[in-house]
Amino acid sequence: MLHAEQGARLAPRISAERPEVTLQEAYRVQWAGAALRVSAGARVVGHKVGLTSKAMQEQFGIGEPDSGLLLDTARVADDGAVLVADLIAPRVEAEIAFLLGAPLAGERVSEEQARAAVSGVVLALEVIDSRAGTAGLTLADSVADNAACARFAVGTSVPVEGLDLAAEQVLLTVGGRTQAAGAGSAVLGDPLRSLVWLARRLAPFGCWLRPGDLVLAGAVHASVPLLPGSTVTARSPHLPAVRLHAA
Repeated sequence: MLHAEQGARLAPRISAERPEVTLQEAYRVQWAGAALRVSAGARVVGHKVGLTSKAMQEQFGIGEPDSGLLLDTARVADDGAVLVADLIAPRVEAEIAFLLGAPLAGERVSEEQARAAVSGVVLALEVIDSRAGTAGLTLADSVADNAACARFAVGTSVPVEGLDLAAEQVLLTVGGRTQAAGAGSAVLGDPLRSLVWLARRLAPFGCWLRPGDLVLAGAVHASVPLLPGSTVTARSPHLPAVRLHAA
């Protein structure tokens, strides 16, 4: 997958080459790929949770969430540019994301503990780009491909206190026109549940969420194509907007 990403080309699906692959093995493939990137100078800055909304699950034909690692080399500044030619078939989605101020660990993490661990909430734009394609894609394929994470940008952080994130209405606009929208409740009923899901998912591997981690909770709508020359913005009533430009 690393060579496919670097060359902006498709790679064989892991499930096609090894139909017996387990989800645990797929995560280990993901982490091995991340380790190669880290050895080359990248830094892990957090996690993404994907396939958390019905819209995304239906779009990709996968009925449960997955997660990937966020690397600083994939981060784009707010109002920055994404070079589409570096990607295969990029798509973009608007998300609510969290900054952690305290660790979050264990298979019994609660929503209350998750909220208490959050130091800030931001809007995010994630560019996904499946290096395994979409035809016949399985959960293991998505996981091994780092949950298709390609680029991401985040806005300005605000405190979580007093926010009803399930009710927050998030809009994705392209060139000033609304292309997609959804409430925070589209993400597992409440975006905070993505943190709960992720902490519980990582626990059997002896991993946890750390202070300073950024966690993308998942798209509130189906992803839309990212086309050269477009300006994409995520906005909502209580969170500062975030924007990126496709070049």
